Amino acid sequence: MASYDQQFKVLEVPPIVQELVGAGVQEPPSQYVLPVQDRPAAAVSEMPEPIPIIDLSRLSAGSAEEFDKLRSALENWDLFLWSPSHLRPMFLRAVGHGMEPSFLAEAMKVTREFFNLPLEEKQKYSNIVDGEKLGMDGYGNDMVVKENQVLDWNDRLNLLVEPESLRTYRLWPTQPPSFRDILSEYTIKCKAAANLVFRNMAKILNLQEEHLVNMIGDNSITQAIFNYYPQCPRPDHVLGLKAHIDGSIITVNFADAEGLQLQKNGVWYNVPIVPNALVMNVGDIMEILSNGFFKSLVHRVVTNAEKERLSLVLVYTLELETELEPVSELVDDKRPAQYMKIKLHDYMEKYHDTYATGTLAIDGVKI
Repeated sequence: MASYDQQFKVLEVPPIVQELVGAGVQEPPSQYVLPVQDRPAAAVSEMPEPIPIIDLSRLSAGSAEEFDKLRSALENWDLFLWSPSHLRPMFLRAVGHGMEPSFLAEAMKVTREFFNLPLEEKQKYSNIVDGEKLGMDGYGNDMVVKENQVLDWNDRLNLLVEPESLRTYRLWPTQPPSFRDILSEYTIKCKAAANLVFRNMAKILNLQEEHLVNMIGDNSITQAIFNYYPQCPRPDHVLGLKAHIDGSIITVNFADAEGLQLQKNGVWYNVPIVPNALVMNVGDIMEILSNGFFKSLVHRVVTNAEKERLSLVLVYTLELETELEPVSELVDDKRPAQYMKIKLHDYMEKYHDTYATGTLAIDGVKI
């Protein structure tokens, strides 16, 4: 049975950012303001080339061209995009994920409707435990675990969605009425696409096609994160989500507006919005499993003075008792293990600590 139960002792519980904006705050409170050297630059570089769009229906059919595009996307950008222009069941853009534009619109609609509920209703699903701890599931925002921690300008609803046996349904909103059904269907559709990507990642690594799917298998955890980024009066001083890499195998991101930025070779780039497209990127766990062949991606979300932003994110990870280390078939005399063996529970504790300070947990496990 997978384990998931983590709680974090926090120094304080931040205010709900949506409430600050609703109250007409003219300047962000000081705990949201970044040091000068970390503030987002007004000018961000344009992409030197478009982020690849992968057609998952063609990939599923064995297209060598699509497989090569996937390999190139993972080697050069660590991400891709997918969108539903072919309607069959790192960052990458992909098409052919089997989700109609109308379904994706409904998923974004219920996300917006949840965050538009009165605060009293949303707080029924609070992540606060016993007044001083935060659970992994529930409604809230930053875990304040460090003195002088700079906070993100967003509010979140985190929900474990897989395995179903570990769902905490008392934290699953009953309003809007279709919320639970939409989330369950979205999870199923994304899982099918994720397994297809895992099979092709295994082929890229010269592993048996089912190697990663079987290894992840019943040992996997999927978490849904609904993010609300309100308008910010000082987008030049405040980030919606600080620079980080994901503590995941892969992450799937669906957003309604621009704001996501990625870093490559020390340069920040805007990730453009493609209608009805989802973004998939590589996380820490996959970097370690692949012995560094795939790299987790540094990214952040900037704020906007005029527009709010919503995103629905699925994070694929492993159960907390997993011993995390490179796949044995990817370790030899020519390429020894690049990462030390560590229990995922211990790694995630490091991850949350380093996220709070703006550093990278994976640097601490490199050999």
